[in-house]
Amino acid sequence: MTDDDHYLLIGQLQRHEDAEAFVSQRRRFMPYRDTVGKLTIGWGRNLDDVGINAEEADGMLVNDMRSAMNDLLRTFRWFMALDSVRQAALVNIRFNLGLTRLLTFQKALRAMAAGNYALAADEFFDSKWARQVGQRAVELCAQIRTGHWQS
Repeated sequence: MTDDDHYLLIGQLQRHEDAEAFVSQRRRFMPYRDTVGKLTIGWGRNLDDVGINAEEADGMLVNDMRSAMNDLLRTFRWFMALDSVRQAALVNIRFNLGLTRLLTFQKALRAMAAGNYALAADEFFDSKWARQVGQRAVELCAQIRTGHWQS
């Protein structure tokens, strides 16, 4: 297949997937059921039967991690002053909770901004989130408290 054929095929697939899904957008960024009931996303990717491959999953993880980091950089002026281990812990928490839910941890975030990492760790740990995620919270709160990676 030539490069021209490749691009023509992509255009054809995009047109056909758009027509099949009956949507004004060409791509679907949220999962939807196609005309035969298969869970689908993007340009007609069948998640029920095909799913995604390891490279796509890894790419999504990297994109989501970058999004979490960018949220923190935009939201907290003090974030860049944290050491890299505490930055990583906060990115992990944002990755897990989303920015809106992270912002509800006002006492923990104020303590982080003030450099009171023991209090910040205690505030994160004394939460419904910590009870829900278990060992993840134990590890991340220890990272915040000590500034050292946990194993």
